[in-house]
Amino acid sequence: MLLKKLNLFKEEDGSALVLFTLFFVIIIGIAGLVIDGGLLFTTKSHLKKTANAAVLSGAQELTNSDNSVNEVVLEILKAHEEENNLKEIYIETNNEYKVRVVLEKEVPLKFLTLFKINSMTITVSSSAELVPMSRGQGAVPLGIDKNIPLEYLKEYKLKVDSGDSEYGNFGILALSGVGANLYEQDLTYGYEGEIEVGDIINTQTGNISGKTRDAVNFRINSCPHPIDDINHRDCSRVILILVYEPYMVQSNQLKEVKITGFAYFYIKSPMDHNDSSITGYFIRRAGSGFGDKNIADNGAYTIRLIE
Repeated sequence: MLLKKLNLFKEEDGSALVLFTLFFVIIIGIAGLVIDGGLLFTTKSHLKKTANAAVLSGAQELTNSDNSVNEVVLEILKAHEEENNLKEIYIETNNEYKVRVVLEKEVPLKFLTLFKINSMTITVSSSAELVPMSRGQGAVPLGIDKNIPLEYLKEYKLKVDSGDSEYGNFGILALSGVGANLYEQDLTYGYEGEIEVGDIINTQTGNISGKTRDAVNFRINSCPHPIDDINHRDCSRVILILVYEPYMVQSNQLKEVKITGFAYFYIKSPMDHNDSSITGYFIRRAGSGFGDKNIADNGAYTIRLIE
């Protein structure tokens, strides 16, 4: 009887050892999943943030050239130490403006190597697109009728001698309020408030040629880049103007306009005392603000993350 009991104890000890070993393996496996899973999650999160930053920055150059987009994307990836993990850059500039970046990284594991799982591959992608600007800040008090076709990089003259153009093409607007000084301030530095498609804006009246000349020449002198070098984002020659449709006409004068969009204009030439117009051309450009794919495309865009 005593011998049987001793054998029973030995069997129980053996079973406990098997169970302990099994539980130990399970615990190690769970610990491996937690630690390596956390590493995979952190790596994927970092890759996704990097991809987002790359496409958002690269999208600013979509209106310039594919090479410019590539350069900016690679610069962002290098700053995040992920340039070696770039798998693909896709750029679309024909029917629409889009950039897509795919990153792929092999992540070495730690605890899961016990189960012969040495590494895992993480792949992330991110895409951004340009959409017509529908709301933004920094506009200048100049407008163009929406019915006037915009030909990019073709010379235009924005008349500013007596409010609205005699041809009905361009309008002088009162953004901060009526008055030559407020007009000059907004033309020099851009309107601080936000303007949205659908807003009703008063037109500006009176002689503002001198104020226009001072503001235009200030912007030209403040741009550090050569003339016609339109790709620099810090050049003050580039102004954001408003596209409008007539809203209120009294006594053959346009009193109010309704904003229908935004456009970018590059100021090419300084103004002298005899000038009554701003000489330059319209360009395509991505800026800040909000966009809407359902409004007319006037060459001013905002960037939207779509993946």
